[in-house]
Amino acid sequence: MLVALGVVKVATAAQLRQLVLPGTADGQTVRNACKDLRDAGLLESVGKMTGLNPSGRPVSEQLWNLTTAGLAAAATELDRPLAEMGGTAQAAARAGAAHAVKVTDTIDAFLQSPSELTKPVVRRGVPLAAGPTRLMPVRPPGLGTLHGWHTEVALPISGTFTTPGKGSLRADAVLTAPEDGVPVLFVEVDNGTEPPAKVADKIVRYRRFFQRTAKDPSGQQIPLWSTIWRASGRDGYPPVAFVFTKQVGPKAQQARIQEVVRLSREHWQGQWCYGRHIENTAESDDYWDYTDAVPVLATTLDELRQNGPRAAIWWRFGHGSGQVLADALDNPDDRRAFEGREEQRLAAQRAAWAEEERREEEEYRRWRASLRSCSTCGSKFDPEDGPDPARGDECPHCRMQRERAAAEQAEAEAERERAQCERRLDGWFGWFYALRDQDR
Repeated sequence: MLVALGVVKVATAAQLRQLVLPGTADGQTVRNACKDLRDAGLLESVGKMTGLNPSGRPVSEQLWNLTTAGLAAAATELDRPLAEMGGTAQAAARAGAAHAVKVTDTIDAFLQSPSELTKPVVRRGVPLAAGPTRLMPVRPPGLGTLHGWHTEVALPISGTFTTPGKGSLRADAVLTAPEDGVPVLFVEVDNGTEPPAKVADKIVRYRRFFQRTAKDPSGQQIPLWSTIWRASGRDGYPPVAFVFTKQVGPKAQQARIQEVVRLSREHWQGQWCYGRHIENTAESDDYWDYTDAVPVLATTLDELRQNGPRAAIWWRFGHGSGQVLADALDNPDDRRAFEGREEQRLAAQRAAWAEEERREEEEYRRWRASLRSCSTCGSKFDPEDGPDPARGDECPHCRMQRERAAAEQAEAEAERERAQCERRLDGWFGWFYALRDQDR
């Protein structure tokens, strides 16, 4: 009880039962525990919550909150500094705690504490009466643990975490569940009492808080939020999830969400960036830079209760239909995705180059296999560069040398014939041929 109220600050006995003891036979066990803690000066009940039961009839339930001593005891149980525990929520309880109760319902819907049978207390000398086995309701898988939740967390746009300045905001709840892949998730519970512009302004102030920097021990400027919470490894700031609790019908709910989307677009959309031109097309492959963007998610309390936080109930601003939390937190069109596509393109190009090289090598091997040996010098030559190698002809070089030698021999023969003719003309028959030529 102390741990639960140390986190949620104010709750009914029924809510406390759902958070920590959903397997009890009835709510009287929790009510008795609250009374015992009240008698010990750790809890008090100064207000009531009114509402309608499932049949539509008005009901009233006591609200429980911690005293100052109870707050200190809860800090010990949670192993947190008392300065981080906030207040006792006494004023909220007196006023009915309409918003705080919905925050408690939201945390319960995230946790989905499993319903486990509790063991009856065996009193001395009284035998345990056998009874029918109770069937435990099956709840969907939850996310995180009760110790991973903080409520009413100051996010200083100016000032400090302990004394935030003007314009700062308080997160309704903050979940840290690194064991479930959620280093940090800021949760805002919307009861439908504020106009969409007021809701959108929260996103503006979240972004201003995330943009704030501080110096680390080495003097380097780092985001202020990163001094408290771990980064997710994704582009952008930590995610903010809006849980809409008012039952107004799907169309009205969607209209409200869409108006918040429109009014806050510049703070969650990111910046469009040119990637590269795609060869042989008129298109380019571009991406969004989410470095200075707030990932914003939305769902309803009914969806969260019925299906649990791990179901496809999350609608990410800028995405399509409902997604599971991991997909909703992802940025499928960011620079990381572009670089992945770029690597695929480079891999395809390298594969094409490797295939071209393989084809060239194969063609070279076939060419080498087709070479023939010269019948004269024995060197290899391409059969396309010479006559049919089946006849054992020579390589182009040897053939050229042979043809040149034949031509030189023919020219030498012709030269000898001319020389013989000249010698005949120079003999004693030379005057006869000369006179004959004159008569002609």
